[in-house]
Amino acid sequence: MLYKLFHHLKKDSVLTLSLLLALVSSCFSIPKWSYIDFKVLLLLFNLMIVVAAFKELKVLDYLAIYLLKQCSSYQKVAFVLTFITFISAMFVTNDVALITFVPLTLIISKKVQLPVLKTVIFQTLAANLGSCLTPMGNPQNLFLYSYYNLSIGTFFAIMLPVVLLAIIFLIGLTLTEPKKTLSLELELPTVGKVSHIIGFSILFFIILLSVFHVLDSTLAFLIVLAFVLLLNRKLFKQVDYSLLITFIGFFIFVGNVSTFPTIRASMQSILSSESSTYFTALISSQFISNVPATMLLSGFTSYYEPLLLGVNIGGLGTLLASLASVISYKLYIGTYENEKGTYLKQFTFYNVSGLLLFVPLIYIISIL
Repeated sequence: MLYKLFHHLKKDSVLTLSLLLALVSSCFSIPKWSYIDFKVLLLLFNLMIVVAAFKELKVLDYLAIYLLKQCSSYQKVAFVLTFITFISAMFVTNDVALITFVPLTLIISKKVQLPVLKTVIFQTLAANLGSCLTPMGNPQNLFLYSYYNLSIGTFFAIMLPVVLLAIIFLIGLTLTEPKKTLSLELELPTVGKVSHIIGFSILFFIILLSVFHVLDSTLAFLIVLAFVLLLNRKLFKQVDYSLLITFIGFFIFVGNVSTFPTIRASMQSILSSESSTYFTALISSQFISNVPATMLLSGFTSYYEPLLLGVNIGGLGTLLASLASVISYKLYIGTYENEKGTYLKQFTFYNVSGLLLFVPLIYIISIL
């Protein structure tokens, strides 16, 4: 058991970092239960459960393959794969969107012998940008939405310019793909029971009500527990408990360091304006990824809009900027192991290009 634990910690660097920071900081400051935002943890748990259900029921797979069967060219295939990832990321998170649709892209590449490296990169961009629009699109959004107690209208208003720019950017990218004619012979997957699909759709609606502050998150959690216990207990095994523990670690660390006057004063000085918050969020995301950056910076600034924009746009750039990007990278090189270098070069080119486009435009539109 200790060996498995060590192996998991070694594999999940963000989890390890959060626990180390929590442990070290606790040596200098006694942690408090109040540091942990249980509302965020409950919302994350609820979303992961229902997303796992939809994945098991193959609802997204069915929709994607149905749309792909209507495509007559590679350019149309690239467009569908990119935008179904873009849209689904808004509801099922960027991680799940990539885990669902990148393998489908790789299957198509084997069937029709087409290079899909750029398409996978476009899907990665689409997942990170599409997830910006909603609180449940990615962990950093859900955290900031709850931490600053934002209204759903305020959240959408902040992120809408990013998503509109993303649509233009992604359309431009997919138009660069060849118009080569092709015919896809794909079998529609068998979806789960209709009653289960309807049941989990209702459950998802209940969870959304809790995300949008209409329903108490604890009540929604109890409803989810009861529903899953009755219908499919195996879903509990599919929850990403590592992510929940990672959040707890960062909650404790940020709570601890916020009690140190010198550190608090220094961080508040760095994050003393909208511009500095925006660019600090962007830069820190490139090195430690946007989820840890969000949690580390949020405790020292009241400028939620530039922080929200900075960590979301900060998901572009390096491979480490968003952990979702690492998922698609691993999936791709798992099939095309000899293309690691090519993938990283292409990934960096398109992501840095996106960063150079989004950073100044969003700064002008939203910050100045």
